[in-house]
Amino acid sequence: MKISEHVHRLGNDIVASYLVVTPEGVTAVDAGLPGHRRELLAELTSLGLGPADVAGVVLTHGDSDHVGFAEWLRREHGVPVYVHAADASRAKGGDKPAGLKQQMKIGAMLQFLTYFVRKGGARSAWLSEVVEVHDGDVLDLPGSPRVISVPGHSEGSIAVHVPLADALFVGDALTTRHVLTGAEGPQPAPFTDEPERAVASLRALVDTGATWVLPGHGAPWGGGVGAAVAAVEAAAARRAR
Repeated sequence: MKISEHVHRLGNDIVASYLVVTPEGVTAVDAGLPGHRRELLAELTSLGLGPADVAGVVLTHGDSDHVGFAEWLRREHGVPVYVHAADASRAKGGDKPAGLKQQMKIGAMLQFLTYFVRKGGARSAWLSEVVEVHDGDVLDLPGSPRVISVPGHSEGSIAVHVPLADALFVGDALTTRHVLTGAEGPQPAPFTDEPERAVASLRALVDTGATWVLPGHGAPWGGGVGAAVAAVEAAAARRAR
């Protein structure tokens, strides 16, 4: 799915990852589920490219539905995988997400679980090696992605700002489709370690002024980061009542 001149999406509203496409090459942001490897190759082929054109993978955090094809790219094609230092262990299969009680609707939950299994989520390959990054780092990758720390979903959750694409890749810092309820629109993501901290962290994103907000779950949001963050804060306030 082509979102804009420089951004393509793999997967769908249930689980998504992204490609930043530039004349200098491709940066992948997140790696979805193992089964998305086929979509990656098909999308690259449609662009007249291949795995050798992927300069790096930047993970917004280390959960299993974001590491997908990253280890395959690293091992088979020498592609470095970048993750915040605080999530390096998680991306290697160490630290696990919080097992907090989740609001859910059976239909949406089954849809997510079915897709997760069908795309190989139960056999995700954890990373053997990562390149650790920190808040404020500008990576030497196509699009010059900048790391913005947004702890809460996990300690090492980041957003990735790519000014060239006017895009902000937010992972699970927020969602536009709650995978366990099916509710749509910007809102807090489920399976979050520290929910209040996650919402507070979003303030760090507003100054980017990005038009596109691209989550790991849900539809791309083209209404601007300020409006997205305000909507998440309002949703969190309603839930707290």
